[in-house]
Amino acid sequence: MAYEPFNLKGKVALVTGGNRGIGLGMARALAQAGSDVVIWGSSATHNLAALGQLDTLGVRVLAQQVDVSDEAAVVAAMAEAVVAMGRVDTVIANAGIGAGARSFSEMTVEIWRRNMAVNLEGAFFTCREACRHMVARAQAGDPGGSIAVTSSLAAIDGAARNEAYAATKGGVIAMIKAIAVEHARWGVRANAILPGWIATDMTAGSQASTVFNEKVISRVPIRRWGEPEDFGGIAVYLASSASKYHTGDTFLIDGGYAIF
Repeated sequence: MAYEPFNLKGKVALVTGGNRGIGLGMARALAQAGSDVVIWGSSATHNLAALGQLDTLGVRVLAQQVDVSDEAAVVAAMAEAVVAMGRVDTVIANAGIGAGARSFSEMTVEIWRRNMAVNLEGAFFTCREACRHMVARAQAGDPGGSIAVTSSLAAIDGAARNEAYAATKGGVIAMIKAIAVEHARWGVRANAILPGWIATDMTAGSQASTVFNEKVISRVPIRRWGEPEDFGGIAVYLASSASKYHTGDTFLIDGGYAIF
């Protein structure tokens, strides 16, 4: 018999940046566990491609074109998702960019602010609207919910030439811990996921670099790049009742890189 808490049938999960990479890996696993799924992405083309994959898994799927750096768009999309799906039980603020510079001294304010707008403000807008819905639901007698943010190994391990990105990823950890404390009374849990070196579009340049693979990926104890599918398990765990007493934590998923 399967471990019943991991059965997500009847739940609804929303994943931002859910049309590619880690977000799609999470969305696919959530659907396979029985959850209905909402994905947000800024590209209609990528949304359509992801929808084609998820539609085959036997659950309800909604794809919305959303720029998470646009507060009004996030507010409207969350409201639309709740109406369309009836509720949202899990929200994973995963959308992000990785804009860096040749050196910190050459980093422009435009790069800094773009990282902040998408990675930090986008997560703020998303998590705030998720909390509004979940608290209102709890006040109506239906408590519970799970919020997660995708942070990064860069939040805890020096990321040269990526100071703006690292600052946003450290910021979302601090925010999620505060959310966890404030919203526990409503049965809402909040946690952060920290990916290491993962093979996605964001890391395409590094994947193609022989030097990077020899000097960096060779140091990963599991001896490979991470894959989007490696984040399915943590997404299902955090969406499920198996994690009902687990909040305010950070999950480092990096193949052991940080400890070696």
